[in-house]
Amino acid sequence: MPDIHWNEGHTERCVRWHSENAAPPPKRIVVADDRMRADIAYRLACEGTALLWRGDYHNARLLMQAMRRRVERKSPGAADGSAESFHRHRRFRDHRARVLGRLLVLLGDDYSLRLRRSPDVRQACVAAYGPSQGPMAVSLTELLGVIGAHQWRVRGVEVPALGARIHPHYGVFSPVRGEYVDLLARAPLPAARRTAFDLGTGTGVLAAVLVRRGFERVVATDVSPRALACARDNARRLGLAARIDVTGPCLFPEGRADLVVCNPPWLPARPTSALELGVYDPEGSMLRDVLTRFADHLEPGGEGWLVLSDLAERLGLRSRRQLTDLIEAAGLRVVGTLDTRPRHRRVTDSTDPFHRARRDEVTSLWRLSSA
Repeated sequence: MPDIHWNEGHTERCVRWHSENAAPPPKRIVVADDRMRADIAYRLACEGTALLWRGDYHNARLLMQAMRRRVERKSPGAADGSAESFHRHRRFRDHRARVLGRLLVLLGDDYSLRLRRSPDVRQACVAAYGPSQGPMAVSLTELLGVIGAHQWRVRGVEVPALGARIHPHYGVFSPVRGEYVDLLARAPLPAARRTAFDLGTGTGVLAAVLVRRGFERVVATDVSPRALACARDNARRLGLAARIDVTGPCLFPEGRADLVVCNPPWLPARPTSALELGVYDPEGSMLRDVLTRFADHLEPGGEGWLVLSDLAERLGLRSRRQLTDLIEAAGLRVVGTLDTRPRHRRVTDSTDPFHRARRDEVTSLWRLSSA
């Protein structure tokens, strides 16, 4: 990891820099505390200067909220359903993340946060980052994400289709949108139920549903080491570790299966961080790869299940014809589809710039077989 350097108390200081978003270390740093005014902090951050916080923890959060309000004044407003509108909003969110990410805090040798009224973040940081490798600087926005993710991990997410809770790890997409899990739980199964593949398993929630539906063995894959650890943890918690083989990092395992399932990222756009890989698929490359290789991994009479939202179509990022052409070019035919509507709270949030698209969104499970 690179280091950052700054002057404090007539002394030049240096510490390791860490960013899950792969943000470069700031070149200019000033020390800030409770006397820092929001207008000055916002101006400095927009100019590329990072603020190393030395004041009260809660005041740092208040300052960040004030900076966020100033950024939001330049929001593009409601989206019009075009791809250009979507990309304009993505650029704005990227700018907002860069500005707010310039408010920094220091973590000690044991991940302790030595600010007045600060919470104990050590356990959350160990869960997210692993054993400490010494003091480091992180953005306050990243640290708040680590704290929130740890709370999700401890509490878990109730999954009605399992009658149990799934515990997402930091950096792993959480199954808070349960409608796609419900689709998998009610889709008609192929005749043979020996082996299933769950590609890009994430938390392992779909692998667990498949075992509960009667598959003797499920091979769950992912390219993310964090996801692999998370899926193993959830399989163990659910008492299914003997029937779920978590392997990787890879997308496709060796061999063939009676059922191959994939819930790829739904939006063909460039992620701005590793944490967005569960949502954004650059140029639809993962979707194309999955469809191209489905047939080679299906047993005779087997099916490939693709779980996909039409949000990309409603945002002008992909057409339905492009999707069906990909399916046909891969030598697959559509056996049937199951549709559902989203139930998450953003559907009713009229302030969301993509409210209209989210309101009309349909999530489908495409049942595919070799042509």
